[in-house]
Amino acid sequence: MTSPAGGGPALARLAGLLADDTRARICLTLLDGRAWTVGELARLAGVAPSTASEHVSRLVRGGLLTEQRQGRHRYLRLAGPSVAQLIEDLAGYAPPPPPPVRSLRAARADAALAYARTCYDHLAGRLGVRVRDAMLARRFLDDAAGPALTPAGPVLTPAGQEWLTALAVPLDAPRGRRPLVRDCLDWTERRPHLAGALAAGLLRRLYDLGWLVPGVGRAVRLTPAGRPALAAALGLDPADLAPPSVSDIGGGRA
Repeated sequence: MTSPAGGGPALARLAGLLADDTRARICLTLLDGRAWTVGELARLAGVAPSTASEHVSRLVRGGLLTEQRQGRHRYLRLAGPSVAQLIEDLAGYAPPPPPPVRSLRAARADAALAYARTCYDHLAGRLGVRVRDAMLARRFLDDAAGPALTPAGPVLTPAGQEWLTALAVPLDAPRGRRPLVRDCLDWTERRPHLAGALAAGLLRRLYDLGWLVPGVGRAVRLTPAGRPALAAALGLDPADLAPPSVSDIGGGRA
């Protein structure tokens, strides 16, 4: 049997890939699930395109990103859901930075991202956590217990299957080795939201229904019709799903 310590060099190499501000920012940006060009990633990271190209090449060689060339453009994505889970989990454990002095516009953008955003292909932020809590409260999910009553993660119940079927969320789509449902530590809420194939299908369905629409960057927002509809589906008051008001943001300067 191989000793776990034998994987130390590989783990150190993986950690080294993310031990750089630019590469970490690139990986966080790609959590939106889209393909970005090197030039776009360079502008977002505030570095020269040649510098960004070196960083993404390291991430590709390390297995964290995949690339696709189309014409003269080079498109980058996260290598898959497991990489997205790794990035989001690490971000959840990172200590929050001290709040900088920001403009009201920037504060609003941060608040929108914290309220609801995509985490690769599923819903995250305060809204994602609220959906998970409501599904547990209505027994659509059950927190399974592992050995010695340690949490093993949520499982879908028969009531949850009926609820998802009523919403026309597919439960039999091929998912390979990806789990149907699992917890993902939310880096802004510091509590879990739902990930896995079920969460990805639910987010697609919320888009199809017009209850959610993409916002700026990774942010998403509930539509005027979507908030009461989703609240009713989860047995909540629409006020429970309200985004923060401008007065709640504070801290910035106009």
